[in-house]
Amino acid sequence: MCLAVTFAVHVCAAQTQDAKGCKDSPLISRFPGSVILSCEDKAHELYGFDMGPGKPKKKAEGEYHKLSYGYPQTASKAQVLSNMRTAIKSAGYIFAFDSGDFGDFSVHLGRTWIAMSINSDNTYEEYIVTETQSTQDVVADAAALSSGLSASGHAVVTGILFDTGKAGVKPESAPALEEVAKLLKQNPTLKLYVVGHTDNVGALAGNLDLSKRRAAAVVQALTAQYGVAATRLQSFGAGPYAPISTNDSEDGRALNRRVELVKQ
Repeated sequence: MCLAVTFAVHVCAAQTQDAKGCKDSPLISRFPGSVILSCEDKAHELYGFDMGPGKPKKKAEGEYHKLSYGYPQTASKAQVLSNMRTAIKSAGYIFAFDSGDFGDFSVHLGRTWIAMSINSDNTYEEYIVTETQSTQDVVADAAALSSGLSASGHAVVTGILFDTGKAGVKPESAPALEEVAKLLKQNPTLKLYVVGHTDNVGALAGNLDLSKRRAAAVVQALTAQYGVAATRLQSFGAGPYAPISTNDSEDGRALNRRVELVKQ
């Protein structure tokens, strides 16, 4: 980050190369023309993510990264904010908090939490924590799913769980399934594709089959246990064909193993 707000424009303008030893996160592309001003990486750290006025922060503990960027003088705060927000939504992240024009938001997907703060002094920060242990205190909610579908036509359903290599929906998935059913009840004309995704570990044919069976199992659960009309849902398995993160790390593979809702 620049040394002080008063001198931010001059310091940032003078820096034309990334700070030594710093690099972009593989999860988020930088705003075009930006440079990394500083970075911080820790193998284990606890960080509190804003969840909105009057709400306690979400405390995420695990691998921690902070990146501070300087963005071009020719770009406005509103332009950078719109660009980053759209990129995050397109990647399937669920918004837990968004301050609007103030420029701060918190999102999550799988075990990964990201907070971004876009500033008026041509800087912005991103904080990333990948939790070391997957906890089930965060699941998809109907409002977040609806927002994702409206913004990008698809939304990741956090909290739908399967055993490794199996297609049976685990009982712990009930809270997430309830939210999907709630979403459909609130929007009686909404029809969805339920799409299963895998990482790229193992044979392609096996992953495609597994993703199809998992998607079908979710549809079966929603229709049999939650009374959703079968005509409103259609399952599909995409296997490893649509990753949202790298498959070169366990954290990335965990993000890629997911169930998404896609608006028909």
